[in-house]
Amino acid sequence: MTAVHVPGTPVIEGDRLVSTSPATGAEAGRFPVATPEDVARAVERARAAGEWWAGLGFTGRRERLLRWRGLLARRIEELAELVHVEGGKPVADAIVEILTAIEHIDWAARNARRVLGPRRVRSRLILAEFSGHLEYQPYGVVGVIGPWNYPVFTPIGSTAYALAAGNAVVFKPSEYTPAVGQWLVDAFAEVVPEQPVLTAVHGLGDVGAALCRSGVGKLAFTGSTATAKKVMAACAESLTPVLLEAGGKDAMIVDADADLDAAAEACVWGALTNAGQTCIGIERVYAVEPVYDAFVDKVVARAGRLTVGAEGADIGPITMPSQLDVIRRHIDDAVAAGGRAVLGGPGAVQPPYVHPTVLVDVPETSAAVREETFGPTLTISRVSDADEAVRRANALSYGLGGSVFGRKRAVAIARRLRSGMASVNSALTFAGMSTLPFGGVGDSGFGRIHGEDGLREFGRAKSITRRRARSLLPSMTFERTPADVARLVKAAKVMYGRR
Repeated sequence: MTAVHVPGTPVIEGDRLVSTSPATGAEAGRFPVATPEDVARAVERARAAGEWWAGLGFTGRRERLLRWRGLLARRIEELAELVHVEGGKPVADAIVEILTAIEHIDWAARNARRVLGPRRVRSRLILAEFSGHLEYQPYGVVGVIGPWNYPVFTPIGSTAYALAAGNAVVFKPSEYTPAVGQWLVDAFAEVVPEQPVLTAVHGLGDVGAALCRSGVGKLAFTGSTATAKKVMAACAESLTPVLLEAGGKDAMIVDADADLDAAAEACVWGALTNAGQTCIGIERVYAVEPVYDAFVDKVVARAGRLTVGAEGADIGPITMPSQLDVIRRHIDDAVAAGGRAVLGGPGAVQPPYVHPTVLVDVPETSAAVREETFGPTLTISRVSDADEAVRRANALSYGLGGSVFGRKRAVAIARRLRSGMASVNSALTFAGMSTLPFGGVGDSGFGRIHGEDGLREFGRAKSITRRRARSLLPSMTFERTPADVARLVKAAKVMYGRR
């Protein structure tokens, strides 16, 4: 069908998905919409390609993944421009996103053998005559459903690790950023032309649902909590394991001994980068009484200097036009409930843009505090001490990331946050550190990408035992004698019976 075209909203024209810029309405690309049969065929082709890919071994895969990394690095400006055109993200932010993704490809390629390769595991007394062996075998085909807000970094966080583990990948990019997704797939095909190891299927939510039901070995999803639940339900029909990175409502805590200039700088970046369209973005701040007023002033001063617009600005358009209504509702609700806009406010929503908005005195029951906003807005609340800040930060069902600024107690406070990740005296930095796992708890999902845990997510643990000697304490056999059982009892008391 042909619909009235709101810039940035994906449209199906005939059998093509049409992607446009949310800022200008310029067409970014059009791509064939996959039918359920197309998805099934893509997975079957990937299954055969995956056997070839796994057969290359860690060395062969590493060499090819590093070639892909090199291609992305050489064409970083080209890809950043496409990210800017299709999603509206400022080019500088897109370059930072791509650079972080390149780092993750590099780390996954270089560390897959060490983390996933076969190794000996020590046995214990009862089965001392056996040796243990552990390895991680690929699932075969991994389905990846990516988001639009970080269309390079986020899907590569699953895709590169799945590929390094020996899987083929069928990737369903967001319908808001299909051109970026296809660019990544085409770039990979340049360095791995032999087999369709990484392929893309395009379309709306029904294509993602078809991928969930297609027989992939595992499904990795990034998106909203509501959609994550639908993905999990679809995958449950076939007991397909899932990795879910869902929404967030991350908090920053500013303690009394914090460096306020550094805290304000990190807060403005963590809250407003990518126009606030960041799952790990800072949406709430709890600053203790002694530093609250000074901190608010510093945040307002920094955020007030940011520019908004299509070209060369600090903050670009809202990528998903329907999100403008959510942002407007949260601001209006906060003000109606007694909150004050010390920067921006209800008039900040000027489609397709939203100007930075800082809200104070907002009740904890308001939508601006409790629901994911996904826009360049921020609530800052006054608390009596760090304990109250932790209680408020942990009060929501989300648990993705968080940030703490302070000196003496900052790390201890970070440990108390109910979240999968936290940054101390910085914001969002855990996302860029390829050696650390990334993921959440509660309504923010489960499973991990990045780091060693991220590699293990894409391999099945395979345990093997091998007899290496005669059993001195035979236990797992009907040939054991009463004397053997008596020796087992004696051994158990000697080894484990001490208090």
